[in-house]
Amino acid sequence: MGRWVWTSRLSQKKEEKKTGPIIYGPTKNILISSIILSTATLLAFLFFHLGNNTTSVAIIYILAVVFIARYADGYAPGIIASFVGVICVNYVFTYPFMKIDFTMDGYPVTFLGMIIISSIISTMTSHLKQQNKIIQEREKMLLEAEKETMRANLLRAISHDLRTPLTGIIGTCSACLDEQGCLSADEQKVLIRNIQEDANWLLNMVENLLTITRIRTNDMVIHKTSELLEEVVSEAVQRLRKRLPNIEIDVQIPEDLIMIPMDAMLIEQVLIDLMENAYYHGASDRPITLRSSVFGSYVYIRILDMGAGIPEEVLGSIFDGNPSAPSQCGDTRKGMGIGLTICQTIVKAHGGQIYASNHESGAELTFCLPLGEEKEDEP
Repeated sequence: MGRWVWTSRLSQKKEEKKTGPIIYGPTKNILISSIILSTATLLAFLFFHLGNNTTSVAIIYILAVVFIARYADGYAPGIIASFVGVICVNYVFTYPFMKIDFTMDGYPVTFLGMIIISSIISTMTSHLKQQNKIIQEREKMLLEAEKETMRANLLRAISHDLRTPLTGIIGTCSACLDEQGCLSADEQKVLIRNIQEDANWLLNMVENLLTITRIRTNDMVIHKTSELLEEVVSEAVQRLRKRLPNIEIDVQIPEDLIMIPMDAMLIEQVLIDLMENAYYHGASDRPITLRSSVFGSYVYIRILDMGAGIPEEVLGSIFDGNPSAPSQCGDTRKGMGIGLTICQTIVKAHGGQIYASNHESGAELTFCLPLGEEKEDEP
């Protein structure tokens, strides 16, 4: 017990070094009330001597009550400040000065009215402050629940996307070892190439996972520079073709130069992930289309495949990190859960949005990025 108390005091001292001495409870209320009432009295003296108007003085003290109710804890400081303000108005600013006199004609009504108004305002302000705290706590709880849900979805997606290529690697290695003498050189090369492809996929997935972790923990700062969209798209297509030599991509970019503030490497990663996702899950022999357009202050980039499309029940949660069902072609090696979640994180970190939809011949994934200057072209 003594050790716990000592640890708590040590933590408090560390906190005080960062933010200054911590003031609690009645001491805080007394300090806040004293400062605000003293300031109100000085202002009241100024207004009273300039205009000789007791009404202005009363309004100043009512405002002081509002501020005390706002910054002090509980209902009591504001109610007490209401009585103090009424007494100050009577004692300091009402004839006979420096004397309390409630016998003047009409003053008891004024006294009672000011007490009631100040008390009501104080109570309402304190109540609204407490309601605001409750709302903030609920929002915090909802945010934490949302983070937990997202974390669980990411864990499921990671287990799905990492388990399938690992299973392929293990199976291929077993085949190489068990049938080593029966396999020709060409068959061995095919198996080794499959192992290499799955290993590269795992490496890419781990890099993506590190990227999303750094962004979400604010360890990575997005350094934006003005980049030419055509060059970024060209680099992403070239990098993807090195990984997937057989992929066909139809790139459609406006002839006008489009400059976008971005981290080029991260946006290239988004483009590669989206095009690779369209290649594997589109399951079509027709080319993938990459189309860009400018509307307002945003550039829109669309990745379209000519496959079976995305099931309607998945469209609303496709970026939440849920592992997808196997595609119709039976390719279950790669899921699209974690990859799309990473794309969403990167795009949002750039101030853009990403969403999925279906068109008449397949699926469409679209993301937008803000431009450095206003444009008026149609999308």
